[in-house]
Amino acid sequence: MKLHYYKETDSLYIDLSEKMSKESREISAGVVGDFDEAGNLVGLDIDHASTIAKLDHIEMDSLPMPKAAAA
Repeated sequence: MKLHYYKETDSLYIDLSEKMSKESREISAGVVGDFDEAGNLVGLDIDHASTIAKLDHIEMDSLPMPKAAAA
């Protein structure tokens, strides 16, 4: 997952997958979901992100982490 913030438009894009988007739909006011050809959500675009999210603080909790490669 990757987060991209665009200061000039105050938008936050969240890449959920490396799959290409085939369709975009507004799923809530100012929130657009990008979907792949199978209809799976692959990204989110959030307008006016600084008014919705606390962008100066990112916290991760209980994410599954890949096991370290064996030496």
